[in-house]
Amino acid sequence: MDVFLMIRRKKMTIFTDAKENTTVLELKKIIEGILKISPANQQLFNKETTLMAESKLLSDYGLSSITAKAQCPAVIGLAVRQDNGQFEPLEMTPFSLPPDLPEVMKTQETNGQEQSP
Repeated sequence: MDVFLMIRRKKMTIFTDAKENTTVLELKKIIEGILKISPANQQLFNKETTLMAESKLLSDYGLSSITAKAQCPAVIGLAVRQDNGQFEPLEMTPFSLPPDLPEVMKTQETNGQEQSP
């Protein structure tokens, strides 16, 4: 079954899918095809805390067609190796929220009709 993933690093987000029996190394190779960063220079994190081992399957981390749907993909964190040989700390910038609507654009419960005092 397909597992839908949202791979996040800083302000970048990649949406991809894979099979439940895909290894973490195979997922890194998918990322390599997109970002041109070799698997050896990638670290993947499940639930922002667990470093994923290359030999394990996505299903070993609880990623399945039930937990990672197209409408709600599972989040995988990505950290890459820096020039000094160390991996950068995992950073996933939160999504921004749109500003509040101006008062004149907010719909009223009375569907735009004036309320009596």
